[in-house]
Amino acid sequence: MGFQKTRSGGAGLERSCKRAVTGWLASTTPVEGVELFRASLTGEVYSKHRHDTYAVGVTDRGVQVFDYRGAARVRTRGQVVVLYPDEVHNGRAGTDEGFGYRIIYVEPVHLAEALRAIRGRPGPLPFVSEAVSMNARLRRAVDEAFRAPLESLSADSLIVELAEGLLAAEDGGRPATSPRVDVAAVECAREFLDAQRTRVVHSSELESITGLTRYDLARQFRTMLGTSPYRYLLMRRLGVARERIHAQRPLADVACEAGFADQAHFTRVFKAAFGLTPGRYRALRVGP
Repeated sequence: MGFQKTRSGGAGLERSCKRAVTGWLASTTPVEGVELFRASLTGEVYSKHRHDTYAVGVTDRGVQVFDYRGAARVRTRGQVVVLYPDEVHNGRAGTDEGFGYRIIYVEPVHLAEALRAIRGRPGPLPFVSEAVSMNARLRRAVDEAFRAPLESLSADSLIVELAEGLLAAEDGGRPATSPRVDVAAVECAREFLDAQRTRVVHSSELESITGLTRYDLARQFRTMLGTSPYRYLLMRRLGVARERIHAQRPLADVACEAGFADQAHFTRVFKAAFGLTPGRYRALRVGP
């Protein structure tokens, strides 16, 4: 996924580490205000520190203990953590085996814009009183974020998903108010994505042609078409790929012609969409 050491998580570790840390960490370069961070660590890793971002993460293994808002919190496998911006916290392993986790850092300004699109008016960032939970919606958002390379359109959709999930968690599960849908703008975006289906499309392009903000469009597009602009474009690219496979094109060429970064990326996305690798799909379709 192109992980490397970057600002939110990596810098926090370097500032706050008391002693040598066993394990590893990696993060993406931020895209549209979103950074993906993952780690596997042992010992008393983080001393007190704070981030200027909202943080939503999932524990993948072990037990993680941290102090937050005057209380010790414990996270185990599958549990979700939500940290409000600029809140002091630390982090340590709860057992000798250490812990592993994935976390999304979102710049508050982008989350605030998405919340405005959802609410139809400006408002405060949602505050989730339970820092550790089994919130299925937020966990799905984290899982989805780490399945493919981070792109402009996928970052927009992710921020909207997180904003809706955080609002629901704050409001006891009540759904957010749905805004009206600009049918002409959504249809314009859909036609543009159809025409540009073999390349990466940036949020600014859709903003320019629809007159909607990226978060308004992400939400309205899903309301009208049942999916996000990113997912819609991805499936159009996979449609091109299937056509090329049917035409007996080499799979490396298929990946390039359908706009994927490389064959490995293409294989992961194809399998996630259809349950088969491209090679297996081709073999089953044309025989051994």
